[in-house]
Amino acid sequence: MNLKSKNGLLLLENEFFNPRDIFTCGQAFHWVEEDDGSFTVINKGRILNLKLKDEITIIQGSSLKEFEDYWWHYFDLNKEYSVLRESLPEHYFLKNAMDFGKGIRILNQDIFETIISFIISAMNNIKRIRRTIFSLSELYGEKVDTFKGRDWYSFPEPEILKDIPAEILREKSGVGFRDVRIVEASKRIYEKEFSLNQEGKSRLEVKRELMTFSGIGPKVADCILLFSYDFMETFPVDVWIQRIMEKEFGYKNLKPTEIEKIGREYFGENAGLAQQYIFYYGREQK
Repeated sequence: MNLKSKNGLLLLENEFFNPRDIFTCGQAFHWVEEDDGSFTVINKGRILNLKLKDEITIIQGSSLKEFEDYWWHYFDLNKEYSVLRESLPEHYFLKNAMDFGKGIRILNQDIFETIISFIISAMNNIKRIRRTIFSLSELYGEKVDTFKGRDWYSFPEPEILKDIPAEILREKSGVGFRDVRIVEASKRIYEKEFSLNQEGKSRLEVKRELMTFSGIGPKVADCILLFSYDFMETFPVDVWIQRIMEKEFGYKNLKPTEIEKIGREYFGENAGLAQQYIFYYGREQK
């Protein structure tokens, strides 16, 4: 790991860090691929631009101190991914997936935005999810800055979304049938019926609490656990993972909940990382 500041830019050298792999693997939605091949992301009102060039990631939008204080955790840079990868079982498909998505890192995203994002993900595709997240931010978030010719808005807070009539939310932002779910979830979180801080609780305890929300089933809960609560042993199962586990790993005619349990047991404490590798590789090879 090598991070340094040079001429107002940050330079990060890490063979297990590739902005394209990180942002297009399906774990995050509040980002844009720029015309120059770089990626711009916003999280908690902070904007960052990253571009991989000659195995070095060039970073704009952050001081060295801010990157170390905030973005370091966001990009999971406190973990040595070479060690995490070695913990995964040997399997030809997983090996190919790990080579393909070598630069993936599991992001530690804002919890509220992740909850709403994955409520929106139900019966949806990545392109539409991203479009909806940007729409919600532009309509109800606060303008942060203009970067590369685009206005960037923070994701709206629960105290804002809880008071928007569901029919207005549906009409203006494109959330569809998820409108009531978003308003209700925002209200519960604002009123602290559900605490975003789940420190000290087990994966299963947090999962059970998340599933008390309308629109959060086992798969959506697992995504939230993995992408914002840092439960790396989590193994979200969608149609892509189910197909791959059946075709490539031989687990046929099983329910998603059964595949999820097998995935956690087979891939171990870093099952979530394995899930992202095989999801990304399997989807891109379709």
